[in-house]
Amino acid sequence: MEEQLANLAKELAELKSANAVGNTVTAEIYYYLTIPLMILIHVGFLGYEMGASRMKNVLASGLKNILAFAFMIPTFYYFGWWAYWAFPTGLDFGIGPNGISGLEYAAAAANPAGAVMGPNLGDSATGVFWGAFTLFACATASIMSGAVIERIRVVPFVVLAIILGSFAWVVAAAWGWHADGWLVTKWGFHDFGASGVVHMISGFFALGVLIHLGPRIGKFNADGTANHLAGHNMPMTMVGLMCIIVGFWGFLMACLIFPGEAWSWSATSFTNIYGTPMNLSALTFNLLMAISGGIIGAWMTTRDPFWMMSAGLGGIIATAAGLDIYWPPMTFAIAFVGCAWVMPWSAKMIEKMGIDDAVGAVTVHGVLGAYALIVLGIVASGYPSAAAEGAVTTNLFGQIGGTIVMALIGFVPGYVFAWIFKKMGILRTSEAVELAGLDISEVPAVAYPEGAGAPVAAE
Repeated sequence: MEEQLANLAKELAELKSANAVGNTVTAEIYYYLTIPLMILIHVGFLGYEMGASRMKNVLASGLKNILAFAFMIPTFYYFGWWAYWAFPTGLDFGIGPNGISGLEYAAAAANPAGAVMGPNLGDSATGVFWGAFTLFACATASIMSGAVIERIRVVPFVVLAIILGSFAWVVAAAWGWHADGWLVTKWGFHDFGASGVVHMISGFFALGVLIHLGPRIGKFNADGTANHLAGHNMPMTMVGLMCIIVGFWGFLMACLIFPGEAWSWSATSFTNIYGTPMNLSALTFNLLMAISGGIIGAWMTTRDPFWMMSAGLGGIIATAAGLDIYWPPMTFAIAFVGCAWVMPWSAKMIEKMGIDDAVGAVTVHGVLGAYALIVLGIVASGYPSAAAEGAVTTNLFGQIGGTIVMALIGFVPGYVFAWIFKKMGILRTSEAVELAGLDISEVPAVAYPEGAGAPVAAE
């Protein structure tokens, strides 16, 4: 009997071990698949920004977008990932209440020279988590790149992209998108789908850059009225925007913590990044309602296909902060209001300020990101902001305070570094280059070699 019990115990232990391995493999595959889905975001941004450019600038716009993606990967590897784990409690680099932050933790979790940050058969999580966060960083740079097309130089653009994607948004994420983040633990800040820590940061960073970059030649008349500088390919722009929306399924999948792992908050169910309950079913209901609410809202007020497709993305951003909390009809309503009224109002106000945001990035990402955070503070007040014992509940004060912090983290570095580059005389292309087209000076290739778009001789 004792021998039989021993054998049974051994079999149970082996089964438990096999189940644990199986769960780990499933978790690894889950996050691994979010990465190619998020790369679709950049496929989308590439098509979106090239389509929104005039023919003479199309390859230059594409080149900058590709460079933003490429430079983000090594810079996020070397210091962006480290900053996420080091900064949550603020500039003191202290250990947070959950013990997953601080200098020592960052050195163990994100040391570029350490075994964790390389091929390691004993570690099934770090690489795919790092990959997902790296793609978040790439997204911030791509958001900024659309706003500044057709007049910014390559080198300052790349430097600004690195500052935004591998530092500014990382600080915001550490403070407000981390279980030890001081905005979460002290103010009750909540931002499930990164309306603030990714989108708002990027939009306000772009605003800071645009103030110094100035409008494209021909955008504004002497009396301050604006002209529409249409891109060369609206269908390309619309398809690009739809690819971004597809990619956001991967983005938001990666915002969920897989259950049953040593690093998971729960042994049996998905949670958000703060440890509060969430699942893919709820995400599906709300994500689809957000997309449709945004598109229908824009159609009701603009009838413009560009803004309708932008509003599909805008609907996600307007609700992303609370997709883990909202009931689907509420998601639809918040997206509808954001894209029917907030979005067109914001776009008009920014234009009246003399700012030339070529693709509406400040509005769609910055303003709708702020709208998302504040609305969440109104409708979800009292909801647990995090799973930690004694955590501050979500509240309007914390959301407004977090919104102000996000605006400053985004705007200030964008404004300051763009000012520096402007003073150095290297921020913007020359008037002659801009009039002739950036492709001529920046790209050793021709977008349309068969002469598409060339002037037709009069008969």
